[in-house]
Amino acid sequence: MWNLETRYDDVSKGLNSSGTLKSLPSYLTAKSSLSSSYWSRVFASYPTPLLSSEGLGGTKFQSHEISYMLKEMTLLHTIISRSKLQSDALREAITQISNDAKGEKKRNFTETIELQIGLKNYDPQKDKRFSGSVKLPHIPRPKMKVCMLGDAQHVEEAEKIGLEYMDVEGLKKLNKNKKLVKKLAKKYHAFLASEAVIKQIPRLLGPGLNKAGKFPTLVTHQESLESKVNEIKATVKFQLKKVLCMGVAVGNCSMEEKQIFQNVQMSVNFLVSLLKKNWQNVRCLYLKSTMGKPVRIF
Repeated sequence: MWNLETRYDDVSKGLNSSGTLKSLPSYLTAKSSLSSSYWSRVFASYPTPLLSSEGLGGTKFQSHEISYMLKEMTLLHTIISRSKLQSDALREAITQISNDAKGEKKRNFTETIELQIGLKNYDPQKDKRFSGSVKLPHIPRPKMKVCMLGDAQHVEEAEKIGLEYMDVEGLKKLNKNKKLVKKLAKKYHAFLASEAVIKQIPRLLGPGLNKAGKFPTLVTHQESLESKVNEIKATVKFQLKKVLCMGVAVGNCSMEEKQIFQNVQMSVNFLVSLLKKNWQNVRCLYLKSTMGKPVRIF
């Protein structure tokens, strides 16, 4: 339950504007037999953790308890040091974007909220170009177009859930025509493929989908097709190309502010983990709705 991301969320609730702790993270007492009063006294001397087996207030601790404390305090220090994105500032930015979207003239579509990133101290020509994907807690683009390249069973399932699809015969009709394959790649944001079909993609379509960065994701018959589609829709990809700026969808204006907040936090933390010098490589971060003004969050 208490993985790094949930610990981060728990710790961030207890951080004040200066980046110091104002309350005890609940995961510490949830995981440990040590009471919150002991942890509170340990935190009173933060960032220096308890080193003596004499404990606090005359209470002796076992060696494994001291080891556990040291481990948790080290991890906590890491979490706090990487948390340069201030929660209050982020919440204000999200509220501003949501209010601006509601105040504008009515749009005929739901605006997407994008995280815009500027990097520094990176040379795309010399440094290794990073690439990574993360599944967000909430789907940022529910209308994202996904196509199933399926066998008979998956085609039937796709029909039932209203998912667009192509079977092997449909793929053969493209005849590896580069223009037609390119047109197919542009039509959809992502592709899924059955195990029997994905092996035939290079032979049927050539390298077109791969060049477009849209090679299909495998889906087996043991998996729920609908769940797999939602997983694809909730996944965002960070990839350094030739320039030091990028953008990913992290929400939309119909979502609750809390959901947008959670998506942005997870996206930024994941991005920072990909960078060679973490926050030292981040020049700026902005949030922007489709028709709105950019709002700086870092």
